[in-house]
Amino acid sequence: MRIGIISYRSHPYSGGQGIYIKHLSKALSDRGHQVSVLSGPPYPELDESVELIKIPSLGLFETQNRMSSFGLNLLFRPLDLYEWLTVMTGGFPEPYTFGKRVLNYIKHNKSDFEIILDNQSLSGSLLRIQEILPLVVTIHHPITKDHKLEMQNATNWKEKLSSKRWHNFLPMQKRVAPKLKKIICVSKPSKKDVVEEFHVDPNRIEVILNGIDINTFSPCSFDKREENKIITTASADIPLKGLKYLVKALPKILHSFPKTTLTVIGKSPNNSEVSKLIEELNLINVITFRSGISEKEIVDLYHSSELAVIPSLYEGFGFGAGEAMACGVPLISTHSGGLEEVVGDAALKIMPSSAEEIEKAVIKLFNNPEDMRKLSIKGRQRMEEIFDWKIAASSYESSFKAVIESFINEYN
Repeated sequence: MRIGIISYRSHPYSGGQGIYIKHLSKALSDRGHQVSVLSGPPYPELDESVELIKIPSLGLFETQNRMSSFGLNLLFRPLDLYEWLTVMTGGFPEPYTFGKRVLNYIKHNKSDFEIILDNQSLSGSLLRIQEILPLVVTIHHPITKDHKLEMQNATNWKEKLSSKRWHNFLPMQKRVAPKLKKIICVSKPSKKDVVEEFHVDPNRIEVILNGIDINTFSPCSFDKREENKIITTASADIPLKGLKYLVKALPKILHSFPKTTLTVIGKSPNNSEVSKLIEELNLINVITFRSGISEKEIVDLYHSSELAVIPSLYEGFGFGAGEAMACGVPLISTHSGGLEEVVGDAALKIMPSSAEEIEKAVIKLFNNPEDMRKLSIKGRQRMEEIFDWKIAASSYESSFKAVIESFINEYN
């Protein structure tokens, strides 16, 4: 098949969706398909067998001086002008603007593809694209969940207004999702949430679990692990990742285990609730943030860690949990959203929004090396048996064939 995968942001180190694009495109290519990724910036790093088709935007989130991006020529480019104005007023226009640009590309290059897979742009243009070519849309989780958690965690009206402006694309997504003919969700909880939040017919949704790169993310000797080093994946400025509860748990953990350190794979705090908390609890020298790092560097961080903690309030899937388990790092995790399906019984379960549960779980495992070793083995086995990109690609292939057949019957 000639497969086009469209994704408005696809960099593999900017979040789970970038990882999804990188590995799914390669897995489909490995099955003999001709795969092209149509992406806006920041662009993905792809296997050499996968074609990258760049769909440029203004790139305003990658520039320091957004005012300098304005010129009178924008007045003659309505879509670019809309993008600039929306970003300057605190919005996130990329799902909408990318959709318009990629629709224009597909109109002029329709014969290059047999099927299109959209990676959660949920733009209004998808309704037109599914009339031109067979279309499947992946929804990792409804962003309404992120928005609700942000509003609940907002401490003042400015933060609430900022969240409302940023999520100005949600009405579009709510309008588009119920009209899509085929949706793939990456976990059963994600499907349930999409049905409830977006009012989608559940019969139009298929669940296909993501894979984990179990070759790159592989175990190492326990001897390489640094004593009492904890690792997590959670940007400090995203409330649904639950990082503040892990930070709150650290003082009591340090009381029992003074050598404890925390490495966070994610953006460092910037005038956020978490940054204030770190300062108040005198944890600046205990916590290290690492972002924009390579896959090899991430693997090295896992290999040097004695324990992983995922305190998320919600995840559509949970790549961080899967990668830690694949590396054989004993895991403590909530079962929020799709995490339950990822971790199963191979991690020590904690309730979300509870620093006390994190404290007890970490101290329990630090006191029981044999329990940590058992979790390490169970976690790796679970990833090998269930979460392989080859399995995922085979399921996508079957789904694509059914959608192509349905499209031919409808339009011919």
